[in-house]
Amino acid sequence: MLFMEADIVVKAVMIGLLLASIWTWTIIVSFGMKIGQISRKSDKFERAFDKTENLDKFFDEYGKSSLPSAKVLAAGVREWRRSTSKAPIDREGTRQRLASAMNTTIAREVDRIADRLNFLATVGSVAPFVGLFGTVWGIMRSFSAIAAEQNSSLAVVAPGIAEALFATAIGLFAAIPAVIAYNRFSHRLNKLEARMGRFADGFHATLSRELELGD
Repeated sequence: MLFMEADIVVKAVMIGLLLASIWTWTIIVSFGMKIGQISRKSDKFERAFDKTENLDKFFDEYGKSSLPSAKVLAAGVREWRRSTSKAPIDREGTRQRLASAMNTTIAREVDRIADRLNFLATVGSVAPFVGLFGTVWGIMRSFSAIAAEQNSSLAVVAPGIAEALFATAIGLFAAIPAVIAYNRFSHRLNKLEARMGRFADGFHATLSRELELGD
C-alpha cells in the first residue's frame, strides 16, 4: 500500500533497493555453498596428497581439477618440469620460480573466488545512503503538502513520512545482510588463502628436497 501511494522517485529508490537485496541474497547463498564445497574438497585433496607416494600419478589424477589447491599443485609441477628439464639445473633459481608460480596462482584463485564479493561491499556501503535519499525526498514531499494545504495535520504529513521511513527500512534491509555476509566471507576467504599458502609451502619443501637429492 505504501509503495503504490509513493512518489515516483521514492518508488524508484524502493525498487532499486529491493533488486539489490534480492541479488545480495543470491550471492550470499551461492557463495556460501561454493566456499563450503571448496573447503570439503580441499580436505579430501590434501589428505590424498599427504598419502601419495607417486607425485606424477597424483598429478595425473588431480592436475586438471578446478580446485584451487589443485591449481597450485599444477603450477608447481609445470614450473618444476620446465626448470629441471635441462642440465645443469639452477637450484636456487628453480626454488624462486616455484615459489613465484604457486604464489601467483594463489593470488589469481583468490581474486577469482572473491569476484562477486565487491557487490556485497558496495551494497553495504551505498544502500543506507540510497535509502536516506528516499527518506529526504519523502520528508520534502511532506513539507510541500503542508505548504499546499496550509495544514500541518497528521493526515497531510503522514503519507510522505511513511514513505520516508519505508525507504529507510528497505535500505537497511539491503545493507545489513550485505555487510555481515561480506565480513564473514572475507574471513573465510582469508582462511582459504592461508590454507593454499600452507599447501604451497609444503609442496615447495617437497620439491626442494628433490633438488637436494640431485646434488
